[in-house]
Amino acid sequence: MKDVPAEAAVVPLPASSRGTLADFVSLTKPRLNLLVVATSAAGYYLGAPGAPEPGPMVQAVAGTALVAAGAAVLNQVLERKTDALMRRTRGRAVPDGRVLPSDARLFGTVLSIGGLALLAAQPHLTAASLALATLIIYLAIYTPLKRRTSSATLVGAIPGALPPLIGWSASHGSVTPGGVALFAIVFLWQIPHFMAIAWMYRDDYAQAGFPMLPVIDPAGRRAGRQAVLYSAALVPASALPTLTGVSGIAYLGIAVILGVSLLGLAISFAATRTDRSAWRLFFGSITYLPVLWIAMIANRL
Repeated sequence: MKDVPAEAAVVPLPASSRGTLADFVSLTKPRLNLLVVATSAAGYYLGAPGAPEPGPMVQAVAGTALVAAGAAVLNQVLERKTDALMRRTRGRAVPDGRVLPSDARLFGTVLSIGGLALLAAQPHLTAASLALATLIIYLAIYTPLKRRTSSATLVGAIPGALPPLIGWSASHGSVTPGGVALFAIVFLWQIPHFMAIAWMYRDDYAQAGFPMLPVIDPAGRRAGRQAVLYSAALVPASALPTLTGVSGIAYLGIAVILGVSLLGLAISFAATRTDRSAWRLFFGSITYLPVLWIAMIANRL
């Protein structure tokens, strides 16, 4: 019997076997999901007629987070080939081969179904219906549109803005103007936030064939205009929680200051269209939203 070379004795494990718990957790995009948890929890609290009960609130927030996590996993399965082309995403678990697409697909499906089940167990089915709409819009409409048109960004902002409305409807029982105001704020906020990201990673998006605005308009004028337009619209939209009775006058003052500051950063980006101004807009946007939510909730206490 011939000796078997040491190299041949090593049988490579399937990608799914090599995947660690950390790999599967990374598929859920935990940092992004933290925003989902925060906004859905804020929506639930603000939508509750009185002091919210901890049990139902945790259930609603957990259900929303699971649906968002499942959508993130399934999106990465669908986009694994383009993710492999981009420097920013090629190290993700699926394109890198650490997790098989079939395993990721099963994982994302289980998460999504589990989240929908938690929300459907609430007294009102509105939250579960909105969560299902999030999955459908994100996976069946937004994801394929990304390869075809820059307008996909606006479509993707819809599921991105639904978590606070899901939380609101779970506690309030229905979609009302107060919940719509929360949805409008997050929807408008996403555009300048993403224009900054799209500009900073424009080469990556071009490499993957995504027709983002900074790709089809390398000068960046259209991306700059979009950032300014939606930042400007965000200023009056941020007043809606006061007008609908969700929060008070103190919040309104803070919201105006934050909105004008973000608009200034967007104008600077539109005027200069540099990586530095894009980074400042990005940083300003990730500062804007949590401070706004804190002010809104604090003025409600």
